[in-house]
Amino acid sequence: MIVQNLGQQVPFTTKDGSTICSILDRTNAPVQNQSLAEARVAAGASTQRHYHQVAEEIYFILEGSGRMEVDGVERRVGPGDAILIPPGAWHTIFGETDLRFLCCCAPPYAHEDTYFE
Repeated sequence: MIVQNLGQQVPFTTKDGSTICSILDRTNAPVQNQSLAEARVAAGASTQRHYHQVAEEIYFILEGSGRMEVDGVERRVGPGDAILIPPGAWHTIFGETDLRFLCCCAPPYAHEDTYFE
């Protein structure tokens, strides 16, 4: 059994500009098919619009409010909202207030699978 505590993980900045704290991924567990991280986007900030060629993502908003754009469709998001981001879909999230959300990726997140305009 592998148990990781969020408070014991070291945050890093992804290529899209969000601050990520891996909960379970290839860097801290024998994960093969998915990853789970906590992401943060500050009020007034956003991730750089990008897509992942291979990874499917799910964002689950824990705190804050913002706007999520996936392939040109924009929606307001807040606590309790889950957003599916299919492989190849352009996306960005903007924090109207400080956002904290879970980011699940399958296969696991990789910088090499992040593409920009």
